[in-house]
Amino acid sequence: MKKKKIRVAIAGVGNCASALVQGVEYYKQNSDVGAKGIMLNDIGGYSSTDIEFVVGFDVDKRKVNKPLNEAIYSDPNCCMKLVDSVPDNGAKVYMGHILDGVAEHMNTYPEHQSFRVSTVKSVDVVGLLHELEVDVLISYMPVGSEEAAKFYAECALQAKVGFVNNMPVFIASVPEWSKRFEEAGVPIIGDDIKSQVGATIVHRELVRLFGDRGYTLKRTYQLNTGGNTDFLNMLERKRLKSKKISKTQSVSSQLDIELHPDNIHIGPSDYVPWQKDNKVAYIRLEATGFGGAPLDLELRLSVQDSPNSAGVVIDAIRYIKLALDNNIGGVLEGPSAYLMKSPPIQIRDIQAYVLCGKFAQSGKFRDSQIPRWEVPLIGKKPVKKLTNGKK
Repeated sequence: MKKKKIRVAIAGVGNCASALVQGVEYYKQNSDVGAKGIMLNDIGGYSSTDIEFVVGFDVDKRKVNKPLNEAIYSDPNCCMKLVDSVPDNGAKVYMGHILDGVAEHMNTYPEHQSFRVSTVKSVDVVGLLHELEVDVLISYMPVGSEEAAKFYAECALQAKVGFVNNMPVFIASVPEWSKRFEEAGVPIIGDDIKSQVGATIVHRELVRLFGDRGYTLKRTYQLNTGGNTDFLNMLERKRLKSKKISKTQSVSSQLDIELHPDNIHIGPSDYVPWQKDNKVAYIRLEATGFGGAPLDLELRLSVQDSPNSAGVVIDAIRYIKLALDNNIGGVLEGPSAYLMKSPPIQIRDIQAYVLCGKFAQSGKFRDSQIPRWEVPLIGKKPVKKLTNGKK
């Protein structure tokens, strides 16, 4: 029996949302492409084209009260065009709740580069999630928006819709929050989305490769530049705290021997307007190997930032829906470990990949969780036992 569409709400209709909406339409319009560019084509019987975007929430006056298919192309969005247009399916962008979602310095930059807040009254988010029968709410709040990110997590709990926390605000990885989602029977994947092939996943794999091949990492850095609103927002350094923690722990979790904080630097570096949605990362690793012989590696990675993220979120949405179909609540540990920088439990990506494949096929609770005998493979802290009790 054909399963129904996955009804998705988007909190934050920025570049990443634009890439995601356009990307789903791209695969609808180009059936000959098949699953090229998608990590996993079938998750519980759902393909990328089974995703339907039914509502958006934003605070920018150029997007609020617009159809979603128009808002994704509105300033300050600068994501590349994956399709010339997206059909209007009736989905609309409503005024969200500002809270701490807009950095103070945004008003000092040109309109086409930064946010311009609407004066329209905020809507009842939970009411709309109910009314539109939303399955999954995805959060694309700007970095540093602690209150806003938690507000939308709370909305997901109240409306009992699955939640994907794409941002470096720690929710799924905080025991108090994860317990609330488990008790409510609401699935969550988080925190802080990885890209398909982005700076963090490349850096992680290189660090792990060095360790597996017997090299001892001495010091490393990752410097990033970009020209979208994400990089502009992060010029306010106080908003960067959770982002730096998230990116750093994602990479350092793959180390066999912990580095001194002075010897590992990972984080956004600067805003370069002409780069637009092009993100450039510079990665350097210094290590010693056999007989203490030195090895230095330098890498430059250039990607389109938002499509690189959307290619991962498209899987997270389907894992959440699979959990909903099978009455699974709480953190989906396997998908979180594979798709997110700061999951509750860090394991090797290949381990997480295998778990995701099992869950995609079975839809069973046990296959969404990390077996506790897997955890010591990265030599990190012991983890609490499963308490859900589902088989």
